[in-house]
Amino acid sequence: MSDAAVTTAAYRHTGPASLSLITMINNGSGTGAHTSLMINASQRVIFDPAGTVRHARLPEKDDVLFGVTPAIEDFYVRAHARKTHHVVIQTLEVPPDVAELALQKALAHGAVYAAQCSLRTSQILASLPGFDHLPVVWFPNQLKNAFGRLEGVTEVTLHEYDEADKTLA
Repeated sequence: MSDAAVTTAAYRHTGPASLSLITMINNGSGTGAHTSLMINASQRVIFDPAGTVRHARLPEKDDVLFGVTPAIEDFYVRAHARKTHHVVIQTLEVPPDVAELALQKALAHGAVYAAQCSLRTSQILASLPGFDHLPVVWFPNQLKNAFGRLEGVTEVTLHEYDEADKTLA
């Protein structure tokens, strides 16, 4: 993706600076299947390490999705919620400088190898001021549980029953 396309797609959400941990969970086993991080800073992006969601209106560069409007956020979450998986979204308001630092770390990170989504997301989170006690972990549910214990986190769970193949959902 070109820098011009990324710049053109930039979207600034009017809500408070925040970090939203997004965890996809297998409905059959209860195990975590994927982790991503929506960052609302000077622009709103989703750090989607080793992610596979693609859309013509969703520019991606090095596992960062740009132009995350409310409609794109809805598309992204619903693309993961289906009869085989549900999605847990945990949001924490943070100081603007912390959100901006998270954004800069996500942009600088580069593409992530498969099966390292939680590891790389937890590394970014644990490097932020006020998050140094958060564990660096390999598994989505471990990160979800630790993030959920932070004071002020709100949680929303989305269940849908679309086709298991997310390209058809």
